[in-house]
Amino acid sequence: MPNNHAYCIIMAGGIGSRFWPISRAGLPKQFLDFSIQGRSFLRRTYDRMKAVIPEENILVVTLERYREQVVSQLPELPEENLLLEPYNRNTAPCIAFATYAILQRDPAAVTVVTPSDHAIARHEVFNRTLLDAIAYAEGSDALITLGVVPTRPDSNFGYIQMAGHPEPGSPVKVKTFTEKPDAELARVFIETKEFLWNSGIFVWRAEAIRRALEKYAPEITRLWDGWRDVLGSENEKPFLERIYTDMPRISIDYAVMEKTDNAWVYPAEFRWADIGNWESLYEYLAYHDEQGNALNRTSRRLLKDCSDNIVYSTRDDKLLALRGMEDFIVIDTDDVLMICPRDEEKLKDFLSQLAMPEYEEYR
Repeated sequence: MPNNHAYCIIMAGGIGSRFWPISRAGLPKQFLDFSIQGRSFLRRTYDRMKAVIPEENILVVTLERYREQVVSQLPELPEENLLLEPYNRNTAPCIAFATYAILQRDPAAVTVVTPSDHAIARHEVFNRTLLDAIAYAEGSDALITLGVVPTRPDSNFGYIQMAGHPEPGSPVKVKTFTEKPDAELARVFIETKEFLWNSGIFVWRAEAIRRALEKYAPEITRLWDGWRDVLGSENEKPFLERIYTDMPRISIDYAVMEKTDNAWVYPAEFRWADIGNWESLYEYLAYHDEQGNALNRTSRRLLKDCSDNIVYSTRDDKLLALRGMEDFIVIDTDDVLMICPRDEEKLKDFLSQLAMPEYEEYR
């Protein structure tokens, strides 16, 4: 029987700049399909969550500029469940907005917060984990994050250290958070068996996170004075425009989770990946040839003496012919061809040049 007090916040306002030139300011990563499934990250996240949460209780938070993309991909989403931020201010302001909107409807709400761009497999394990975490949160003030049992030392993910040994079906207190350690430290973390990957998926009572935000992030909550009278009214949009001008840009991890003594982590064994950069996409792409080249399509490729490349095309009518390339990223779109070494720092430095005025039309 569905829990009518269970809600979900899908955060879908990111701009996906790391995946340029596929992800652009006008059509960022969450609205794209990098797989062969024919469903975007947002669509798959929504479908995944409605297996656990009553569909009328799923809210999507995005930017005003992405309203049409969300409506197009989720036509069944009720208008009142689409929350539009005027500016991107990271996850803490996003969660505050959605929490106030949910509390207006249901003071007893228990909320799941999830990004819109994660890849998750073993859905039956995911569903069971989420239901257990919701049941635990419903009876406590715990601020719970799902921690995925790591399968390898990966420096692309954040880590959570457990303060003790978890009991089946229950969370355990958080000891420390570590954001993207280097490869050697990640190996040490794995060896201790005390660390989990930080999934960025949270479960808590709406009232509990409201109080935590007021305690640890008053620079956010003070701007929301009067929210009960404004949200859902004709004054909502000008109110949001005004407060978001002064809203700090800060993640929920920094704003609350790393400050509170009430952070808990629920160990989970579903398969999970945060598709946050080209390296994580390398693992996610459906097809890898015998030389380790990751491809988004299996046809119209001619690769000779090539290995460990990411080769991605948005077109079916063009042959991509490569020879003698190793550890490169080759991305072909209608208006951009990008060829860059498969090195995150080099790529980040390279893409920073897009801020120049002469490249504005390609951003």
